[in-house]
Amino acid sequence: MSEVPKTGGGLALRELVAGRTAGADGYFRFPVDAGTWSGLCDGCADGLHDLGSLWADHGFMKLALVDPAAGVRAVVALPTEAARYPSVASRHRPALRLERAMRDLYGVQPVGLPDPRSWLDHGRWPGRQHDERYEFLPVEGEGLHQIPVGPVHAGIIEPGHFRFTANGETVVRLEERLGYVHKGVEGLMEGAAIEQGARLAGRISGDSTVAYGWAFARAVEAALGWTPPARAILLRAVMAELERMAHHISDVGAICNDASVVAIHARCAVQREDVLAVAGACFGHRLMMDCIVPGGVAVDLSPDGVGRIRGLLGRMQATRDEMLRVYDSMPSLQDRTVTTGIVSRELARQHAAGGFVGRASGRPFDARKSFAYAPYDHVDFELKVRDGGDVDARLLVRMDEIGESVKILSQLLGRLAPGEIASKRPPATAGEGAALVEAFRGDVFVDVRVADGRLAHVHARDASWFQWPLLEAAIEGNIVADFPICNKSFNCSYSGHDL
Repeated sequence: MSEVPKTGGGLALRELVAGRTAGADGYFRFPVDAGTWSGLCDGCADGLHDLGSLWADHGFMKLALVDPAAGVRAVVALPTEAARYPSVASRHRPALRLERAMRDLYGVQPVGLPDPRSWLDHGRWPGRQHDERYEFLPVEGEGLHQIPVGPVHAGIIEPGHFRFTANGETVVRLEERLGYVHKGVEGLMEGAAIEQGARLAGRISGDSTVAYGWAFARAVEAALGWTPPARAILLRAVMAELERMAHHISDVGAICNDASVVAIHARCAVQREDVLAVAGACFGHRLMMDCIVPGGVAVDLSPDGVGRIRGLLGRMQATRDEMLRVYDSMPSLQDRTVTTGIVSRELARQHAAGGFVGRASGRPFDARKSFAYAPYDHVDFELKVRDGGDVDARLLVRMDEIGESVKILSQLLGRLAPGEIASKRPPATAGEGAALVEAFRGDVFVDVRVADGRLAHVHARDASWFQWPLLEAAIEGNIVADFPICNKSFNCSYSGHDL
């Protein structure tokens, strides 16, 4: 994977915000000119700050930028000229797919875009049908051959096309073609009532429905000055940690299954079902979809529900301990995971990789700590980081986080006090807000602009936008047969990425 080299002349976000005041959401918001825009993009390439997201919004291009070391976040806006603006990817390559997606969705033209191919537009959109033949990058070299996989896969798997270039069994390059589950989320959100927007947000990526619902609610609340009750904030975190545990233990099983250790897979599947069954009994929905709403939560947790979750924590801890013991005692399994699919610390930094992908490669970022939000700002837990950057490290980070989620849930349940679970919507009808919430894959970013009491624009960025390209890098030099286990160790979202 190539990366645009550092320029050494980038603008630092922390210096640019000096003397400014952050909004209620913790983000500085201000307009910039083309020179400042390009300087901030160079700053991303130079490692002065991270790219949080990029999107188009009615005549403006916007960048979310993050400097975790300084505790600084900002959204900067650049007016486009005849729908044109200086390309971010020409200076900082991790923005490439976002720029291609925004060009497909809104017709904005990034001047200097390194890759002119479409991304989300597959030539089948109503009114825009065309013969879209996606040209994969050319292959040259003696003994090289290509292996196409997908977009239709065996089993219940979302569609994505993977084009391998291999020399014998060794992968020389992997190129992904995604966008097959594009739903038009941003278009559906525009002009929608806030309540409808909340339902749509919860369906951007079903396995992160709690995280998306929470991020959307926090962004709307910041935009309108809407304060949820204390009990609701605690209940949101309870749901988020249940969601995290369910998918982490499921991923551990899936990774082991691809190494043919079906016993671990079966045990993990049973434990995931245990979590979902408890969530369903406590909140009325196994995935807890639509349980978080702007202003609070839609369902309360009964004393019986508290008892169910406490019982679950003991079973989850026992499963985790057993799985670690079995994993550590199976050198044949570790032979498949250790040194397989390595992502370097530098690539993780360049792509601002969040979640277990980033933390397995030494990037110590977790939105719950790096930009702590309630109630995590008053919860005691550790940020676990490993340095191997391989399948083994990504599996072990998940196991680490299951243990931390058990601790977090125990604290949250002990702090639940009687009270309201939702507050009334305030009279404000306009505003902007953003939120960063830690989903099980990593940080989910949502930006909301409200006008006349309805959603004027919503942008949601899944952690997978910056993780999918790293999968391409991780598989290089590995054998083709190791792709399934490497892919499972990432478990990137198709739906969350394809908007």
